[in-house]
Amino acid sequence: MSQFDNLGSTMIIVVAGAAGSGKSTLGLELARALPAALLDLDSLTNPVLEGLGPELSGGAHWNDPALRPVVRPARYAALRAAVADQVRAGVDAVVVAPFTAELAGGEEWRQLVDAAGGVPEVVWLRASPALLTERRGLRAAARDVHVVDPPAEAEPAVPHLLVDASLSTAQQLASVRRRLGGGRRLPADSPVFGRTFAAGLFDLDGTLIDSTPSVVRSWQQLAREYGLEVDLLAEGHGRPAAQVIDSFFSGDQAAEALARVTEIEVNDLGDVIALDGAAALLGSLPDDARAIVTSGTRVIATSRLRAAGLTPPAELVTFDDVVNGKPHPEPFLTAAERLGVDPASCVVFEDAPAGLAAAKAAGCTTVAIAGTHDPHELHADLVIDGLFQLRVELQAGGGFRLSAG
Repeated sequence: MSQFDNLGSTMIIVVAGAAGSGKSTLGLELARALPAALLDLDSLTNPVLEGLGPELSGGAHWNDPALRPVVRPARYAALRAAVADQVRAGVDAVVVAPFTAELAGGEEWRQLVDAAGGVPEVVWLRASPALLTERRGLRAAARDVHVVDPPAEAEPAVPHLLVDASLSTAQQLASVRRRLGGGRRLPADSPVFGRTFAAGLFDLDGTLIDSTPSVVRSWQQLAREYGLEVDLLAEGHGRPAAQVIDSFFSGDQAAEALARVTEIEVNDLGDVIALDGAAALLGSLPDDARAIVTSGTRVIATSRLRAAGLTPPAELVTFDDVVNGKPHPEPFLTAAERLGVDPASCVVFEDAPAGLAAAKAAGCTTVAIAGTHDPHELHADLVIDGLFQLRVELQAGGGFRLSAG
């Protein structure tokens, strides 16, 4: 069953980025998820170019700058022809290529739009020069010797979804899925849809907002500053930062590291955004029936909410408000107590196993948002791809129900 069942008509999705950004990997997974045809510029044209032999090009590699004015137009003409074939056949397609010239919005872009039968969805993988260098070094492809990169800070001039190349493929796929507005088919007979709830308790990061690139950068920077060669974030997503810090630091250094990562995170907010459907679902509940429950500190939570353009509800339970953070049930029990409701009448929206464990221990119904973690890691009463898939139906006698949107 497709994860994009409600997308409808033929769709052309362009996955673009510099050599080494991971666009082929993401394109493959996206094509599997749709499902759709995969049209990768390298797969379509490289075997032909390499099969012709260097003798036809005077001994130069086909990607040499001297040959680029002839080779590049031919490669992209072949790719556009393949795209046009998919459109005529009514087949969805994921198209993978650097698309450097096309994304500038000029004649090359217009040619691509014509081939796609309309403006395609563009996914652009943003990667730092250091990350590109590292990945190209690992694959050691001959064509990379002649790569021409656009300026690192240059974004496409055409409408696009920006995806951080440093994220895992699963996280990247989740970002694209949310942008497309598709999602897994929700079971109409789910017990979650048959219950009336008194309150909704929302996790923040990965549930209401996408702060993943900021979080990843912050913890990577902390690890570099302290000379640690470990993925601190992978060790503790969904758990309070203090717990993660205590696993690797002790004494005064732990307090220093916690203060430092907090400082980094508060000041790294440039690409923190509200996730699709977050504002609508949160805003559809009255203030006495909603709360945000996060493992982050109050200063980080309020900073990210502000950056994402979300107005926090009256009840915001942070790590500063509890003794025991997730996966302990205390955060959700605290939220229910503040709202004056029974935890068993609450529905919790969470993206992390630690948060879901905390919610279950508190006796709450659980709705998991896939993306930060793969669905098989999320043990919940209902798994969704984003809050955009749900609607709130306020009940005349009080409380609310959820339905598939």
